[in-house]
Amino acid sequence: MNAGEDDARLDPRENPEPRPGGRPIELRHLRAFLAVADEHNVTRAAAALGLTQPAVSRTLAALENSLGTRLVDRSTHHLALTPEGVAFRDRAAAAIDAFDDAMGTGRSRHRPLRLGHAWSAFGPYTTPLLRAWQARYPRTPLELLRIDDRTAGLTRGEVDAALLRGPVDTPGLVTEVLFSETRVAAVTADGPHAGRTALTLAELAGDPVVLNPVSGTTTLALWPADARPTTSLTVANTDDWLTAIAAGRGSGVSAASTAAVHPHSGVVFVPLTDAPPLPVLLARRDAPGHPALPRLATLAREIVGRGASRPAG
Repeated sequence: MNAGEDDARLDPRENPEPRPGGRPIELRHLRAFLAVADEHNVTRAAAALGLTQPAVSRTLAALENSLGTRLVDRSTHHLALTPEGVAFRDRAAAAIDAFDDAMGTGRSRHRPLRLGHAWSAFGPYTTPLLRAWQARYPRTPLELLRIDDRTAGLTRGEVDAALLRGPVDTPGLVTEVLFSETRVAAVTADGPHAGRTALTLAELAGDPVVLNPVSGTTTLALWPADARPTTSLTVANTDDWLTAIAAGRGSGVSAASTAAVHPHSGVVFVPLTDAPPLPVLLARRDAPGHPALPRLATLAREIVGRGASRPAG
């Protein structure tokens, strides 16, 4: 029986539940799974691999059958990895990297290192990080991806590492504080606070506050219990947050780098004098992960160190 016949026999419609003890896993199974994990779409994964969509679907089903577990949630058109799929992705990628290195395939570029962020990326260090990485590790592309999620896609396996802000207590993640940012108030450009040189949390409490619980860090708990805003507006991402503030529907609180990374003609950013600083973290899953992760952490520390030692102004 050839490979195509074997894959056809493992069509997911004929095998709705995985069966442990299937045929041995081959590299083609891992490559197909990784393509699906990267593209979140079987059709795009097939195009990237130069295969047909049915062939990739059957190969993925064969892998799940052999492992005895579901790796991909097929309940929606936008495929997502299951928790088991997230864990297996790191192991599969490490296995492919090790094989390619051992065989000396001579590929000109290694697997990209995907770095997620929900907003503001690495703040003032974003461009220095990207430039330094390109100069130092040109064979391993560093892809910066904005994903509106509290862990910027890290827990879903969409990225290898993430730049996050604020405390992160998600199980299964390892974090390192790289630096801290002061906080600013985001106010309507033609509103009463726009001309101020500084504001306090109490001065914002009389207005509605715009909150982004999906990927943001500000909550009503930032204000003292007896002086919290009485009205809030909830949005789902940074773009909607800025639009709501520009429209005069409320004020917001964010990190200082938001002013530079997300400028908006209808929003003015004013320093907050009594809000605690916001830590910026480098996070990864508590697993072996991408082989370039240690280099990323080292370079991020190095760049922050350079900035901290540079005189102000």
